[in-house]
Amino acid sequence: MEQKVIEGGQSNQKYSVLMSVYAKEKAENLCKSMESIFLQTVPTDDFVLICDGPLNDELENVIKEKKETYKEFLKVVRLEKNVGLGNALNVGLDYCKHDLVARMDSDDISFPERCKEELAVFWEHPEVSIVSGTVLEFIESPQKITGRRELPEVHKDICRFSKKRNPFNHPAVMFRKSSVMTAGGYSGQYPFFEDYYLWIRMLQKGSQGYNLEQPVLYMRTSEELYLRRGGVQYSKILLEFHNWLCVSGWSKRTDYVCFAVPHALVCILPNAIRRWLYGILHK
Repeated sequence: MEQKVIEGGQSNQKYSVLMSVYAKEKAENLCKSMESIFLQTVPTDDFVLICDGPLNDELENVIKEKKETYKEFLKVVRLEKNVGLGNALNVGLDYCKHDLVARMDSDDISFPERCKEELAVFWEHPEVSIVSGTVLEFIESPQKITGRRELPEVHKDICRFSKKRNPFNHPAVMFRKSSVMTAGGYSGQYPFFEDYYLWIRMLQKGSQGYNLEQPVLYMRTSEELYLRRGGVQYSKILLEFHNWLCVSGWSKRTDYVCFAVPHALVCILPNAIRRWLYGILHK
């Protein structure tokens, strides 16, 4: 698909929403995130919330309140222990009743028109299996934007970009569940890169991608985000993942040398410098 999607296209397609939450999330963030989904201009009738291990009382109160309000539209699935995001999402996929599934993180905020715009892509282009869009980063308030993540729009550019960086904004993705399952679902083989690994396997299986140019989601960031994206262990896994890209035939050794190695070096820089570099990249 190389043509531009008509903005605001309509569709009567139904979709599920898949979210995972764990004990370290703030109750206020979870509440705002869930509400942004229930206030979509094209609402869902199937919100699947995976509780990844035991939660605290504040989070439980938010879930109780939402369950009382939205009743059968909200499915709450509880895992006895924390199994990690990728494994939790795999469990959640089994509970999603529609083929189209919108991913949502428990601390982000979707624009009211997000799902309408993503559904329009699937409606007009049934060959597409993965859609995301531009996200706006914030730390304290979505009224104060600290970064903007834009990605290539059309499939051929997405494939080219994917050889060096993640080609979709995972918190803003809507995908076809059937295509995800064909690719093997989420995997914990490369921690920190579960979503990137899934997208590449989907693209290798022939899935088509598209990225909306307009912002569709506010993404919460913090100092901890940059800590998670750094360190020797993160750098090691990054190189292992990009080596797999080469071995699988998706990328070339020149991509590994020109993009993966410099990125790995950035990962072992002091946190303040790494945050500054990410800030420049995402402005």
